[in-house]
Amino acid sequence: MKTSELITRLTKLDIQLQVNGDKLKINSPKGILTTKLRLEISEKKEEIIAFLREKYSGDICGSSAYKSQHMSPGTIGRLIGGNSSSIKQSPIIDPLIMAKNLTVTFKPLPKDFQNEAIQQFREQLELKLREAGVRVEPWLDATREADIIIDIPFSNHQIRFKKKAVKLNVNAVITVERKESVAQKIKYFIAEGFYRAYSRFVWGKRKISAARITQLLGWALDHAMVEDPTNTQTIVLTDFNERFNDPNLGYQEKIPMGVEILLATQSQIAVGVGREKVSILNMNLSDSIYSREQMDRFVTYSLIPKIYVPILPLPISRFQVGVFDVEKSVYTEKLVEFGKRIEPTGLLPAGFKLASTLKSKAQKDFIDWIVDGRTGVSYGFVAYGEKPQYHGQKEVSLQEWQCFSSVEGLNFHEVRQNNQGRWYVKTILGTETKFKQVPDVWFVSARSGSKKTNLDPKRDILRVGLIQGQFILQLPKEIDIKTTDIKPSYDIFVMAAIVLGASLYMPKLIEKNGLPMFHFHGYPSFEWFNPGEYIAGVKNPSLPCGTYESGVLNFLAMHDLAMQHGDNVKLASITEPDHGTNIITSDLEYLLARLTSGIQNQQIELGGKHLDSLTKKVRSK
Repeated sequence: MKTSELITRLTKLDIQLQVNGDKLKINSPKGILTTKLRLEISEKKEEIIAFLREKYSGDICGSSAYKSQHMSPGTIGRLIGGNSSSIKQSPIIDPLIMAKNLTVTFKPLPKDFQNEAIQQFREQLELKLREAGVRVEPWLDATREADIIIDIPFSNHQIRFKKKAVKLNVNAVITVERKESVAQKIKYFIAEGFYRAYSRFVWGKRKISAARITQLLGWALDHAMVEDPTNTQTIVLTDFNERFNDPNLGYQEKIPMGVEILLATQSQIAVGVGREKVSILNMNLSDSIYSREQMDRFVTYSLIPKIYVPILPLPISRFQVGVFDVEKSVYTEKLVEFGKRIEPTGLLPAGFKLASTLKSKAQKDFIDWIVDGRTGVSYGFVAYGEKPQYHGQKEVSLQEWQCFSSVEGLNFHEVRQNNQGRWYVKTILGTETKFKQVPDVWFVSARSGSKKTNLDPKRDILRVGLIQGQFILQLPKEIDIKTTDIKPSYDIFVMAAIVLGASLYMPKLIEKNGLPMFHFHGYPSFEWFNPGEYIAGVKNPSLPCGTYESGVLNFLAMHDLAMQHGDNVKLASITEPDHGTNIITSDLEYLLARLTSGIQNQQIELGGKHLDSLTKKVRSK
């Protein structure tokens, strides 16, 4: 029997194999691993280890995000603002470790389901998830009968019913798209009417959790009800949408189509299944396509990271909130100009207002809870990093470093503090080790959902500080946060990581005129890059926008660029697969000229057109 056939057979028996150094770890349900199977595994142990290493470790070991870690992900996470009780562990950036921390379940197929392509893909997907180390929980074990109690307004009566609910520990429910029957439409129409009345007369203006909204509608929902919608994502397998995935269709046209697909399937992730191709769609609205032969990469590098890290914005509660005077901020002026001058490129498409997209009040309230009160969605960001602020010596000697004390919660070998409480970090670039102060960094950015190409400085711009791992949010002084929609961008972690990374590793980029940062939902071609312009991040796993883990990967990308090119980077491009590109440079005029040239020569486009060729050429170097 071939090694691959043996591994497939073991996977179908729910026997999981993990390589740890030269050892092969076996996890098996009780009574499944027979003496005969043990003997077969023992005889092929070396072949199994080699097979698993080749299959899953090649890209990871070759990824810039993993091979040059001079600093632990936990330390980086703390430095870029991950100092919060809501973040209970160090960031995980290896998809195979993510997989071992995930539990998913497959909802049984409808009795009349006849889509053969999706059925076959569903079986293959379950197998690949198990092979990667994901725990696939049987449906009956992943759900429980939940008692739903609803108080009837203006009476002492209650409605009680039972509904099968997915348990808290399950990270994703994988199901198939189901055609909505007339009876189902009537049920949901009645449920929506009841919800409107209930929210008006019982809840009033109180903000209700997404879980409670789901409970109230539970009796009318055809898909699985989940106990915690912020932790358990719904993944729907649907037909491959040729129109949405047409490379000749403009990205601006794809935005409403993508949103409609997610709303129609009532999912956080929609996987389009064709005979030869697979697409994956979430609120990042990427149009990435994988061939069926790329199934391992699709599961490991695209699907697993998206399950592990749901798209959730940083709530205002994570910031120390204050005010600033926009008229005295030179960087606010620069950001407004930046936005206006980027408009002709077409790389910042107009977003949309959630209220105009969502017709159901229940859907609006559910999304409002998830997005922390944001009223709109936009794609891309503009931001401007300010010059870093130092207090005391920028660098210290080894002897001084050795006299410094530890910082609570941080690795003593990586970060220490002086007598004044200033943090210093050990930086390693090639053979050179330096001990640098962690500066206070600030940047201005557009608020979430704003029109980035026409910013009003008095209502659209925020100033964010990162001071020794703590976020500070400053709003225009005329703004009342209780009545105005002025929420931070989803990409705060990424912006903070880039600004801090530039300050520590490539100070020439930021210390003269500040650092313009541009993110768009597309990619440059490999041919676009000129001498002095460099790319990083192509081999990274596909994480959703602005997550804690994305910030760590962007910080590592800044370090890797400095490792390879020193402080002589004219322009840096950091790829976020299935999401887009971050471009930074010290010179705004240069950035605008290069973007314009890329558009004119069709070397920069929105959407995923250039990602595949860019990835192949970077890997071949």
